Amino acid sequence: MKRTEMLDRVRSREQPWDIVVIGGGATGAGCALDAAARGYGALLVEQHDFGKGTSSRSTKLIHGGVRYLAQGNLRLVRESLTERARLLQNAPHVVHRQEFVVPCYSLWEKLHYGMGLKMYDQLAGDMGIGRSRALSKSETLVRLPTVNASGLAGGIAYFDAQFDDTRLLIDILSTATRYEATVLNYARVTGFLRNDDGSIAGVEIIDAETGESLSASAHAVINASGAFCDPLRKMADPGARPRITFSQGIHLVLDRSFLPSEAAVMIPKTSDGRVLFCIPWHGYTLVGTTDTSVANAELEPAALGAEIDFVLETAAGYLDKKPTRADIQSVFAGIRPLIARRPAARTASLSRGHDLVVDPSGLVTITGGKWTTYRRMAEDAVDKAAEIGQLGEHGCRTRNLLIKPPHSEAGHDAGPLHPALHYTKNDVLRAIRDEMARTVEDVLARRTRGLFLNVAAALEIAPDVANMIAEEHGKNRAWVVEQIKSFGQTAEYYLPPR
Repeated sequence: MKRTEMLDRVRSREQPWDIVVIGGGATGAGCALDAAARGYGALLVEQHDFGKGTSSRSTKLIHGGVRYLAQGNLRLVRESLTERARLLQNAPHVVHRQEFVVPCYSLWEKLHYGMGLKMYDQLAGDMGIGRSRALSKSETLVRLPTVNASGLAGGIAYFDAQFDDTRLLIDILSTATRYEATVLNYARVTGFLRNDDGSIAGVEIIDAETGESLSASAHAVINASGAFCDPLRKMADPGARPRITFSQGIHLVLDRSFLPSEAAVMIPKTSDGRVLFCIPWHGYTLVGTTDTSVANAELEPAALGAEIDFVLETAAGYLDKKPTRADIQSVFAGIRPLIARRPAARTASLSRGHDLVVDPSGLVTITGGKWTTYRRMAEDAVDKAAEIGQLGEHGCRTRNLLIKPPHSEAGHDAGPLHPALHYTKNDVLRAIRDEMARTVEDVLARRTRGLFLNVAAALEIAPDVANMIAEEHGKNRAWVVEQIKSFGQTAEYYLPPR
């Protein structure tokens, strides 16, 4: 994937696109792949970088939704289990099976959670990836050597799947381009083209790098902009009423010493109505998440002090080694777009299902959902867009479509760029040359996960990354200096407030 080639395709296109997709997160990428795989001419545009928003800030799980089972939402559980199986099959290089252990501190807990997870197994059926089972205290401590042993009655082991969210995202986009999709980051939609009857006939775009104005006519337009979908709907139809509300979730990244295990911890009940996970991820321990109602969707949301304290205090009740703010290597926050058809006192109670709406202008909006169900959301959206655009019936092909990483010709590696991170010069060059990374943040936040794992280490290697980008793209010294400064400002959001 090369941005110059993608931009040239948009400039030179004379006939309308079949489908234009707005939004370069999980759902948008899924729509682009689905549409292109059916043979439709597909263009995806993203106002910032791919995965800048919610899609890079997940709990890194592909899961059937254990807590949705407790809510009685069996339809969502079954759908999620089906999509989990497809992702394990279609992207085995980035999605893998993960063992979880629920520590139990009474025989009642052991029975209660054991029965719930047996039901989870039954719902999975042939799509199951491992049966749950009860563990003795000693077996639990073997799997979780740093779990709080005081009063421990044992545990319940079960299986779900784990992944790296933006690694999968880039690979979905790369696969889409193999089917001739055009994908363009740093391309902001500023307006809509209209037919004589006022219906949408395409989009107006500004290239953020050059300021160039572009237009892309289309038979159908899909709004897959996640937390930012309602402003686009208002742009298309001023009378459109909001469909979503917002919830913020944060995650803390700690040293591996807090969970020196291949198994993850699932804390089944917290004071905010969620479950909390402690997960081994890229040599660190990822802990989260929260569910805090927020009024607005920010492009770079900040973790609240109370959220950080909540995660630390909850984790401390289950870990023998008690984490403090001083132990946090990085903290990141994400905004969930939640479907809100009725008032809800707590966002934790709102459905994680998805919503498909067609406004009077013909704009197709797909929102809500979660990473696990991105493919199904895309299928629904493309089905509807094909109907709106009268594109003819072409069945979905993504159910068994293999997702592949971009081809790279990067050469010999000289080892990690920083001892606290496993990323190499090759990883950076691949991001710049083959994965459309344009800035230091693109490389260190989303092509690699340096900023999400260890802020201090990412800041140390930022100048090296800036210089590599400058050399590849012909940027001057002033650009390098500005990039280092800009990345430093972004990194402030990933540092816990003292």
